[in-house]
Formats: sequence, structure tokens, C-alpha cells
Amino acid sequence: MTSPSPWRARISAVAGGGAALTAALIVLWLVGRADPPPGLPSGGSALTRTATAPSASGVPPTTTRLPVDPHTAADPFLTPDLRYQIEAMQLDAGDATTPEELKLRLSQLVRKHFGADLATRALALAERYVDYRVALGTLKAPRPDDPTALRNSLNARERLRERYFAPEEHEALFARESALDRYTLARLEIQHNTGLTAEEKARALKDAETELPPEQRADRAHAAAHLGAAVQTQDFETRGVDDRTRYQLRSATYGTDAAQALARLDHEERAWNQKLDDYAAAKAQAHDPGQMQALRERLFTPQEQLRLEAALALRQSQH
Repeated sequence: MTSPSPWRARISAVAGGGAALTAALIVLWLVGRADPPPGLPSGGSALTRTATAPSASGVPPTTTRLPVDPHTAADPFLTPDLRYQIEAMQLDAGDATTPEELKLRLSQLVRKHFGADLATRALALAERYVDYRVALGTLKAPRPDDPTALRNSLNARERLRERYFAPEEHEALFARESALDRYTLARLEIQHNTGLTAEEKARALKDAETELPPEQRADRAHAAAHLGAAVQTQDFETRGVDDRTRYQLRSATYGTDAAQALARLDHEERAWNQKLDDYAAAKAQAHDPGQMQALRERLFTPQEQLRLEAALALRQSQH
């Protein structure tokens, strides 16, 4: 069985912008195991204020597109790996407290990741990609078991992509994942269709998968592994399964490397939740803004502080 790659899911999933918005990544998002690339906040009021922030050059992101005539020769910039090149550059930029700071760092790194002939286009696209990811973080995560909510989420994400990217850029950045997204949605709708028998569902699922090209079938296998790991983790949390048993079961299913990575994620999640507990308890009693700010800075990194209010709001909604 294909092993899940938890660290890749954490980098790519949030707000789905870095990878396909599959059910697996939605589950990881909902349980708090998916972070945006460094410098990209994933929720809260800060996102609302910065969603339409101008680029580092002062030009609004939606006006810095450099479209390419699709009838010309193959474009060396708009390759299938373009999204991964942009995200690699963002990761290279490291932690940043604001989108503007991240854009500045990207301007200093762009010639390291792209040739001189492509640097201007790459930076313009990377800046809009930052704005897109910030705006994407304002969208509400759909329930992983609700096909209608997932369809609405995919449609909302598509509208954001149309806002920030020209059609040919959209094709280069997201075409690979689109087929997988459609398959994921079709699979959920088939599974939730009470008018189908078990045999009819099996045939429909098989037909849906045959429509995927070979590389997407491989992606689907990875997504299924991520989903299985995420659902298994939720079950462990619900039943209070101890760490040793978790490791044994995960090793048997996914292998020791994946089991160790998932164990680290469990530890990180507990640490994050403990900090949220401590902060929420203090917030309920303290009324001194200066005292609360000092506590925020002591408990959370600058990047975590950008997520804090959104995390607390999500907690409140779940109670």
C-alpha cells in the first residue's frame, strides 16, 4: 500500500491552494494538521485585511498579469511544474509575519529559482499567488462528508483562481489537480447516492476512476492513503488510543517511516491544542490588552499568532 506523506500534506493542504482539494486534505485541514507555506496566514481577521493587498511594487495583483498568446510556441514559463517552482520559492523565503514581507523576500529570491528571462513574470505570478493563498484562507472549510459543501467550496476556490490568474496561468498551475478534484467529488456523490445499490455504486466508482489519466490515478492512490491516515487519526482521538498502539497500527498499514511522521504530527497537534487551552483560559479571565499581548508572544510564534483568532473561532463553533 502507498504510504502517506504527512509533511507534504501539511505544506500543501491549507486552503488547498498548494494541492488538490481532495477529501483527504479537507480532513487534514479540519483537524488542524495542515498549514500554509511559511508566511501565509490561514484564517482570522488578518486575512480579510490583506486579501487584496497590493504587490511589493504597489501594483494591485489583478493587474500584473502577463498573458501569453496560446497560439504561439510552447511557453518555457508555463510548465506543468510551475506551481511547485512557485511554492518551492515561497518555502525558501522562510517564515514571514505578513504577506508583504513574504513578497519582499520573494523579490530577492526570484532569480535563484528562475532564469533572468523569466524572473519578472515569475515574481508577478508569485506575488499574486501569495494574495490568492491569503484570500483562499478566508473560505470556510467544507465538511469532508458533504458533497454539496465540497462542490460549493470548489466553485468558490475556482472563482478566486479566475480572479488572480489568467486562463493560461490557471492551466499551468492547476490543470493537473482539476481531474482529481472532479473525481473526488464524483466519488463522494456516488457514495452518498441512496438511490444506488452497492453493485451500482461499485460500477459507478470504477467508471469514474477510468476517466482519470494514469498520472492522476497515481495521485488518487496517494490521496486515498492520506485520507485513510487522517480518518484513522480521528478514530484514534475519539477512542483515546495510546501512542504505542497508534504506532503499531500505523506501521502495519503504512510502514514505519509514515508511522513516525504521524506520531510527530500527533505531538505537534497536542502541543498546539495545549497552547490554545492556556490562552483561551487566560483570555476568559484577563481584561488587560497588554497582558494578553504578552501572553500571545510568549505562547505563539508570529506565524501562529496569525492563525490564533481563526483557531479560537473554529473551536467556539464546534462547541
